[in-house]
Amino acid sequence: MRLLTLAGLTAALSAVLAAPPALARAIPDPHQKPAPGNEAPQTPIAQAGYSAATNYQLQCLGCHLSSGEGAPRTGTPKMVGFVGNFLRVEGGREFLVRVPGVSASALSDAQIAELLNWILDPQHGMAGASTPSDFRPYNAAEIAEVRHRALLNRPGVRAGLIARMREQGIAIDDGMGQP
Repeated sequence: MRLLTLAGLTAALSAVLAAPPALARAIPDPHQKPAPGNEAPQTPIAQAGYSAATNYQLQCLGCHLSSGEGAPRTGTPKMVGFVGNFLRVEGGREFLVRVPGVSASALSDAQIAELLNWILDPQHGMAGASTPSDFRPYNAAEIAEVRHRALLNRPGVRAGLIARMREQGIAIDDGMGQP
């Protein structure tokens, strides 16, 4: 009986090892044709020339939702009416650039500057009145300087910035409750 079982197991193992490589395709077929409508190479987002509103939809909306209302269930704070407060505390301006969803986005430095300026525009942006009156718009050089410094403890850094806001008497209405 033992020999029969061992023989059966050996035969099964041999069949698996002898299976043609086409069954498990780990390497893409270089001769595969693109799906209809995708014949032309795609333009990288950093070169596409989209508006800040479109870049928000492509890069931010998935977490912060359509109007910047955030999603507390997923740990995503709201931006609308609040995000400009980060500019009121030391380190907050840099933090907005270093947030992983911003710094690691597919956008160029100039596009990130444009997007942040669009969000923080005190008259028309989602930050609204939370943006200080002395707001200095971001530029591509500033983004390039700060963007690639990894933010290793985002929750801790954010909690420190929120604590500084509270010390200044800023009401924390980011949809997240107490940090």
